[in-house]
Amino acid sequence: MKKLTTTAFLLIALASFSYGQYAPPFEETKALAEQGNASAQYNLGLMYANGDGVPENDAEAFRWYRLAAEQGYASAQYNLGLMYSNGVGVPEDDAEAVRWYRLAAEQGDALAQFGLGVMYYVGEGVPENDAEAFRWYRLAAEQGDADAQHNLGFMYRNGLGVPENDVRAYVWFSVAAAQGHEDARTNRDIISETLTPEQLARGQDMATRCFESDYQDCE
Repeated sequence: MKKLTTTAFLLIALASFSYGQYAPPFEETKALAEQGNASAQYNLGLMYANGDGVPENDAEAFRWYRLAAEQGYASAQYNLGLMYSNGVGVPEDDAEAVRWYRLAAEQGDALAQFGLGVMYYVGEGVPENDAEAFRWYRLAAEQGDADAQHNLGFMYRNGLGVPENDVRAYVWFSVAAAQGHEDARTNRDIISETLTPEQLARGQDMATRCFESDYQDCE
């Protein structure tokens, strides 16, 4: 019997930022950051993290993200969580990772919602709790996060934090696959072989409705 493919449950890359057509010079960004501008502090953290206009320095990236995060800047909060989770620029601390992920997730940051779901799923920084993992994955999935959509499918398929439901698993695998998620495509094809013709037709209809509703009508 074919087994479902699992995917990495934790993102490794820091949140990306698009400067658009104009990238602020390092000194200009630093001057604004030193004045307390949260967006500039976040951007300066990115510059240090990526070695953009300045030698790469994870500790300095962490310092500037922290200043922005303390002002409520969600993307900076997410990046702090990720750095704590992976021990980048700061000693690894899962409880701190959860704290910063949660602050960003509660502001609606999809990457942070996914990251918090990961922590609940693996039981790092919080007690393992599949129902909470499912809840946070769902919030990220409804914002179009393909990894979260794939993980929802995996949890529906295996009855983790939610009653087992192969049709709903098919739906979430399908919408993630439509975004190019290869594991989701593999798992969609595997699970489709286990569905009756009636279940498959219903799952296809639900997946279409889910995709067309921007992931708001998926049940």
